[in-house]
Amino acid sequence: MRVLVTNDDGIDSPGLLALAERVTRAGHEVVVAAPAEESSGSSAALQAVDEGGRIQMAERRLGSTDTTAFAVSATPAFIVLLATRGAFGPEPDVVLAGINRGANTGAAVLHSGTVGAALTAVANGCPALAVSLDVDPNTVEANWDTAAEIAVDLLPMLTGGFALNVNVPDVPAGDLRGVRRAHLAEFGIVQMTLREQGEGFVRMSLEQVGEVAEPGSDDGWLLDGYAAVTPLFPPGEAADVELPGIVDTAGEHIGG
Repeated sequence: MRVLVTNDDGIDSPGLLALAERVTRAGHEVVVAAPAEESSGSSAALQAVDEGGRIQMAERRLGSTDTTAFAVSATPAFIVLLATRGAFGPEPDVVLAGINRGANTGAAVLHSGTVGAALTAVANGCPALAVSLDVDPNTVEANWDTAAEIAVDLLPMLTGGFALNVNVPDVPAGDLRGVRRAHLAEFGIVQMTLREQGEGFVRMSLEQVGEVAEPGSDDGWLLDGYAAVTPLFPPGEAADVELPGIVDTAGEHIGG
């Protein structure tokens, strides 16, 4: 398969390199296109730096590999959109986003640039997977290879119509307890809180609000030492929602 590897941590992220190298070793054709600068929290935003309408990109050497890599002045979702239009060569068969530094769990996936890239791929007809490593931001060495291995193992499950959101504990592969399907936690263990407020400013911070997570949730399985896998649909119509008194296009009242 031709695989596009992207991320939201930027072209110099060690997680991006680890994922690209592992997918290459699996025998797939890999092209890397990632933000020139960190783009965390960008969700599925379509933003780019352009000059005269031209989005800036530069070819880069990725580690010691011969993989074609592009540093693009755009958000991950925009990069995926460009890839599906042939901007980096033939259109990809699959998009892999990651490996993100830090977990993407619960309702917070709405804001993740990693997950946003995967959902954008699916919305444009390309199967996709987002993979994140539950690593402390201050950690110098991390078990990127564990997350890369899980991502490659899950490639056969990418059949289109949904994205897989994968969160992996920061442990050696031999210490991983297994892989579990998980639902999105209603409230993540780590949440954004208001730290300080003054005249003309506010300061936010990320805080761990507890060690107890919902059983069966992505946070729960991570705390128990498992990789958590959650299928996600891209945005679409909530067709089953009743809207009493509102007439649909067929002239019928929705919901009676």
